[in-house]
Amino acid sequence: MLASPHDPPPAPMALTMLAATELQDHLLVANNDLERLQRLLDDASQALLSHFTYASAHMDAAAVHLQATRAGEPPAIREARQTLASAVTALQFQDLATQLIAHTACRLRTCADRLAREALGDDEDGAALVAELPLRPNPVTQDEMDAGSIELF
Repeated sequence: MLASPHDPPPAPMALTMLAATELQDHLLVANNDLERLQRLLDDASQALLSHFTYASAHMDAAAVHLQATRAGEPPAIREARQTLASAVTALQFQDLATQLIAHTACRLRTCADRLAREALGDDEDGAALVAELPLRPNPVTQDEMDAGSIELF
């Protein structure tokens, strides 16, 4: 049977208390996983930067030694310097990933807070503030890392 214009609108679907609680738990677990991922990315980026800096310093020392002996800088060292410079540029991936993780964590937390307030009634006095969802769906528009294609903000 088709609905007529005189029929009342359908009642909104209400989440059961158990479903709302489980959904909120899943959102908070996902948020915690993102925070852990952020720490892992930070640690890996710091380690990579440290190793690249160490390697670059040794290549600089080798180049100084070779110039002192008038042998000149071999092409292999020049290529290694360029490769290290590209690797350090690729570390900007960490900055992009950090922005995306923070944005996603904010969205998850806001959804969990709204769910707690609206479905679970956790804010009986109306005092809790729930952050508004970010206006932009994604702060990072880049989806690949190529030399010369870095977009920061």
